Amino acid sequence: MRIGFLFNHDQIHQVAHSLPIALALARADLGLEIVVATTNRRMTAEVVRLGGGLIGHGINLVELGLKRRSSQVLAAAAEAVLPATKLLVYSDNLDFFRALDMLVVAEKTSLILKTRYGLDHLKIIHTRHGAGDRAIGFDKASAGFDHVLVSGRKIRDRLVAEAGVEPDRISVVGYPKFDLLARGRPTHPLLDDGRPVVLYNPHVSPHLSSWYEAGRQVLDWFAARDDYHLIFAPHVMLFERPFVVTIDKLRLDRAGRIEERYLRAPNIHIDLGSRASTTMVYTQRADIYLGDVSSQVYEFLLRPRPCVFLNTHRQAWRDDPNYGHWRAGPVIETPDQLGEALASARAEHEARWRPVQQAMFAESFDLTEEPSAVRAARAVARLAALDWSAAALVEAERAHG
Repeated sequence: MRIGFLFNHDQIHQVAHSLPIALALARADLGLEIVVATTNRRMTAEVVRLGGGLIGHGINLVELGLKRRSSQVLAAAAEAVLPATKLLVYSDNLDFFRALDMLVVAEKTSLILKTRYGLDHLKIIHTRHGAGDRAIGFDKASAGFDHVLVSGRKIRDRLVAEAGVEPDRISVVGYPKFDLLARGRPTHPLLDDGRPVVLYNPHVSPHLSSWYEAGRQVLDWFAARDDYHLIFAPHVMLFERPFVVTIDKLRLDRAGRIEERYLRAPNIHIDLGSRASTTMVYTQRADIYLGDVSSQVYEFLLRPRPCVFLNTHRQAWRDDPNYGHWRAGPVIETPDQLGEALASARAEHEARWRPVQQAMFAESFDLTEEPSAVRAARAVARLAALDWSAAALVEAERAHG
């Protein structure tokens, strides 16, 4: 049995959602051939970092690239706007994918292997990447996977009701990314003087994000005062390309550049896409979350804390499940409302917002004493008709030396 784990993206933010499953399968020693495939050196480095000694010892690592000259030319011409390389990788590496029995992925573009290239023999398992509420996470494409691993009942119920995924093709396994969370509260040397730390985490999608309409006003608001620190750590893809194109609602926009006055502001820390933006270091360090539609708010709620949301598009969000996370704190429409919103979010947190946040977290994450990656690996093994009891025996032997 040959199982592949594919990481095909410009940025590394999806690696932590499914690589822990590959690591758990390797530790289980089920006789599988496990192959992790990456599509750029940035991704390869992150896999090696997180995989530790298992990469090359229990897990084979390969880097897929564009093999045809026509693909290389097309990618070079279109990459500034569209993820051309990400799509062309499939057609240029069909022999690799044909040789797999199962493919585990965190995103949906891999379905092209079935819909366009006819690899019907290949079982594709979707791990998703986040526990957010956006409508695109529950579109009909989700029903194209052979199986979906989800973090909690909220995701499962919406996939069944909205995407038409059959319940027996869903396994609730928790959140493998949490398995990687370092013990202890992360700190940042620039943000440790007692002032509240706000994390501003706008999404990349132009039709949903607060950045394009109001992001610089948010930075101005914090730069003009010294009673808060601000971490500006947007979605890692917001500044990745000169232009941003979204496919769920076709729109083209550009994030622009970060002006010098923000880079020099003593109370603002800016991270436009480093590794720290993907490791939960900011969501765990901040005292207050400020955002719009990013699923990172749910990672923030691992420890309930004050939240504020920017509704710059003036959405009719109440009772809309796509904005369910906005129940976690005050919702405002313009940055000039930040002062009052931040104050009320903090003052009313214990009595009003914490119980709501705890309920939201419980709906989104089914966590147990058993690591989520192990639960997910067991689900994958079951789909591969493998005997997981052998894995338990291996773990017992390891525990007893």
